[in-house]
Amino acid sequence: MEAELVVENGHGKNQYQAVGKRPIRHDGVDKVTGRALYGADLTFPGMLYGAVLRSPYAHAVIKSIDTREVERHPAVKAVASSRDLALGSENLAEVGEGVVTSTRYLSNNVLAADKVLYKGHAVAAIAADSPHVAEEMLSLIKVEYETLPPVTDVESAMQEGATILHNQLVAPSYGEEAPQQSNVASHQQFKLGDIEEGFRQADLIREREYRTSTVHQGYIEPQNGTASWSHDGHLTIWCSSQGHFGIRDNTAKVLGLEVSRVTVVPMEIGGGFGGKLPTYLEPIAAVLSKKSGRPVKMTMTRAEVLEATGPASGTYVKAKIGVKLDGRITAAQAYLAYEAGAYPGAPIGGAAACMFSPYDIPHVLIDGYDVVTNKPRTAAYRAPGAPMAAFACETLVDELAVELGIDPIEFRRKNAAREGTRRADGARHLRIGFLEMLEAMQAHPHYSAPLPDENSGRGIATGFWRNNTGPSSAVAHVMADGSISLLEGSVDIGGTRTAIAQQFAEVMGIATEDVHPRVVDTDSIGYTSVTGGSGVTFKTGLAAYEAAWDVIHQLKERAALLWETESSQVEYVAGSLYHKLDDTLQISFKDLAAKLNELGGPIVGRASVNPRGVGASFSAMIVDVDVDPETGKVQILRCTAFQDAGIAIHPAYVEGQIQGGSVQGIGWALNEGYVMSSEGNLLNASLLDYRMPTSLDVPMIDAVIVEVPNPGHPFGVRGIGEASIVPPLAAVANAIHGATGVRLRDLPMSPGRVLEGIWKHEGKV
Repeated sequence: MEAELVVENGHGKNQYQAVGKRPIRHDGVDKVTGRALYGADLTFPGMLYGAVLRSPYAHAVIKSIDTREVERHPAVKAVASSRDLALGSENLAEVGEGVVTSTRYLSNNVLAADKVLYKGHAVAAIAADSPHVAEEMLSLIKVEYETLPPVTDVESAMQEGATILHNQLVAPSYGEEAPQQSNVASHQQFKLGDIEEGFRQADLIREREYRTSTVHQGYIEPQNGTASWSHDGHLTIWCSSQGHFGIRDNTAKVLGLEVSRVTVVPMEIGGGFGGKLPTYLEPIAAVLSKKSGRPVKMTMTRAEVLEATGPASGTYVKAKIGVKLDGRITAAQAYLAYEAGAYPGAPIGGAAACMFSPYDIPHVLIDGYDVVTNKPRTAAYRAPGAPMAAFACETLVDELAVELGIDPIEFRRKNAAREGTRRADGARHLRIGFLEMLEAMQAHPHYSAPLPDENSGRGIATGFWRNNTGPSSAVAHVMADGSISLLEGSVDIGGTRTAIAQQFAEVMGIATEDVHPRVVDTDSIGYTSVTGGSGVTFKTGLAAYEAAWDVIHQLKERAALLWETESSQVEYVAGSLYHKLDDTLQISFKDLAAKLNELGGPIVGRASVNPRGVGASFSAMIVDVDVDPETGKVQILRCTAFQDAGIAIHPAYVEGQIQGGSVQGIGWALNEGYVMSSEGNLLNASLLDYRMPTSLDVPMIDAVIVEVPNPGHPFGVRGIGEASIVPPLAAVANAIHGATGVRLRDLPMSPGRVLEGIWKHEGKV
């Protein structure tokens, strides 16, 4: 289905010849024919296979690790433990999406040193000639534990007397209070205006509590890593990650190496959504390779992925909003407590920055708490922190609109943020498309369509994601046939190879098919930050844009040589070069490319950027549900998702991102969540028991692309990969209220929880 476009007046893509079109993706043939190589596809002569011994306990002191028996076994070629790692310091290490941790925590998460902090925590590893032998030999490693009580949810972890995970963590202290040990790793506060004055001005104030479960990103491909430590001391790693430069840097930190001694080769990636930013297996495979003298490949099982890689935080959120009777919001306050898992680093910054940002509210106070628990350390998940915050904000906004008798879209329009509106985190909105998106929602046929029966309901919600940027590099080689070999450092998850090639082709005035993009290793391109934060099409697109202009500059110099004139007299337009003063002198780019070796040699265009001007994204959803009053089962009947994409470089890819994020948000709302035992064991550590939506659970999601160009990018690009996951949690909750009259504030809204809510609403319990 072709995405519906709603374009701001005076703008559009008709002015472009490559941008806004739908070329076939460059990597498509390799992927549909199975020729594309993913991390688990690698084989090398003499390659060994690694396996990891993981903790059976959620919280325990490691008294001893005895590897003598396994080291003596002839089938075992190498053994690794935390003794082989550089424990590091408290210095911070970037792990993507703005999340940082200390290098000591990073090392301890790769292989536990003194304590295990979640079931599945890696303790030791071995390498053998086959994966089955390696797994079998793990039983020869003897570990003595002293078990401790676990804390597996954020509220329990914050209670007085809770088991402390890290003795060095102390509660944030203000004034004269002495710091005390705590599971609260950090506290952030955002203030705008005077919150007490804002609530004094309100005619109606409502305060509610919300809880969301720990959820996993659900990518298809498990984590993997293959390492070869050569005899000259150089380490090469092959892996499927979202940021091979980050894997290089963090692996070097964990192993105590200079980054120049580590090369990371990016493989194709089977999904990530933020979960494939952290480093897990790569340093372990490296140690095993160094000790054995052979390449070592490691791949996680699905249970290991769910138990030992970073999910999204479970949360407790308290939200309070005050309004005038005419619907104008005067004040908003939030208390956000987010699980970090075993080590600090919950996305409270993103949550606090995004929670109330769709609205122009004069008085705001937000407190965010980063709390450690005995679960795997959380990782980014598509707009990290924002969906849970928006769940609270948007359901409470909807509740107020209903109570005041104001249409929910009109209520949002009345309070909508505009260009120049200050957010609670201090930033001011630049040119944004929130009002245009609300107008598109209100005008859409879905909003006025009749509902099928009394058990159905309609809900809406909006969302915001600030989007990120970062350093990025691109190198363009002009080929003799007039095509371009375009090297980039951004891992391609959602079609960014083609979107980057389109931007390069647009500048050059050539066909996108004549640009051949390749994602290359860390030695072959300048530093490029992670594929995350909805930043690749923005930042790497800008690098390609600048590289294209570098090529054009050099082409003009070569044409000047050919015509024996100055380059200032040469003009490049739409794939051809012209002499400004002599109409008879002109040459196409392709013809000039064939002559480059006669005119000074090859042309290589390059650019390294760290751009500002990233444009925020707004999203929204209209969703219809049917609720079975006897079972509590919720069925999605119809779903329309909206997003301001700035300018959609490749509309089909934008549509795919909107649909993908919407489906994940629906799963988060209705089905997904970690089920933990009192001992800290994950009880649904398989895709049979961890219930993600399938094609049978959701209808076709109609994507509406609103285009309000971002003035910070030459083609108006806004990031689009994350904002679409923000509205569904609240939109589905609001639709369930429309169908049943029940306000559900805990996720997931499973059939049992919905049915219990109906019974309470009807006075049956």
